[in-house]
Amino acid sequence: MSINIEKPEEVYIENVGSCDKQGCTSSVSMVFPNRWSRFRYAIREPAAEFLGTMIFVIFGTGVNCQMFLSTNPNVEAVPRGDFLSLNFGWAAGVALGVWIAGGISGGHLNPAITFTLAVFRGFPWKKVPYYILAQLLGAFCGSGVVYANYFHAIDIVEGGPGIRTISGSGDLLATYAASFLTPVSCFFSEFLGSAILIIAVLCITDKRNGLPPQGLVPLALFIVVLGIGTSLGMNTSYSLNPARDLGPRVFTAIVGYGTAVFTYRNQYWLWCIVLGPVTGMLCGAFVYDTLIFEGGESIINKPNTRAIDRYLGNPRQRERLPMGIEGARMNIDNT
Repeated sequence: MSINIEKPEEVYIENVGSCDKQGCTSSVSMVFPNRWSRFRYAIREPAAEFLGTMIFVIFGTGVNCQMFLSTNPNVEAVPRGDFLSLNFGWAAGVALGVWIAGGISGGHLNPAITFTLAVFRGFPWKKVPYYILAQLLGAFCGSGVVYANYFHAIDIVEGGPGIRTISGSGDLLATYAASFLTPVSCFFSEFLGSAILIIAVLCITDKRNGLPPQGLVPLALFIVVLGIGTSLGMNTSYSLNPARDLGPRVFTAIVGYGTAVFTYRNQYWLWCIVLGPVTGMLCGAFVYDTLIFEGGESIINKPNTRAIDRYLGNPRQRERLPMGIEGARMNIDNT
């Protein structure tokens, strides 16, 4: 009788700790059964943003293609969807993307949200570049998957495999404004929708306000995106997300739509699709924090010199600190 004894997998042990302005946390030993698991741990946050954004864009641009391409009688005898189903598709994409990435990276899926959280919530600035890069790559790959799934129908609608135009099918992947809108109206539409989106995001994640039950943040975001789409989505197709537009826009430029996707309306992609969401979310976060938010991580609630001297200089006042003094208290205690 022979006994086969398998060789145990190589185990890697690494001490993981973190340091910030408030001090260092104790290190924790992480056990990795193989090299890949160690590498995966190192890239888990950008990988989660990549995958979450890719799924989000697959759902969203996929419902765009299904709805509009099926209106051509040479593609489908009966249209497969309407504007309501389009908004449901985008809302489902956001919810599922956040569900996939939320527990690992926070599920930003949006460079404008990442930037705004860095400004108003203390999100580490060192993480901002690779979060944004992961989001852009995820959107690029997501649009590529959808294009691969629908390019035969696109050929029919465009009139041939070598024909690609913005008006024919380019707007199924990237976003373009309605022809009757002025540049100011285009910008305002993106600004407004983005401001509402970030206010909802900050409310949903505010422990002192409308925090939903555990695990229901994706559902709450589903409702938010569905509401924005059904009420404000007509003018510019409510991108509200630079990655959601730029990734597919770069992809369409590569597969035959040409440089027109960038020169459209004097670099529409920059002044509307990038600056609109970024400025809208910064303003929305400013409004929310000014009127409602009480946490000390916001720049709006940072204590001034008078507050620090009054509450931290007097030991009797230390237990009656107003909102926003927690961080200053910690810094004083550590000195």
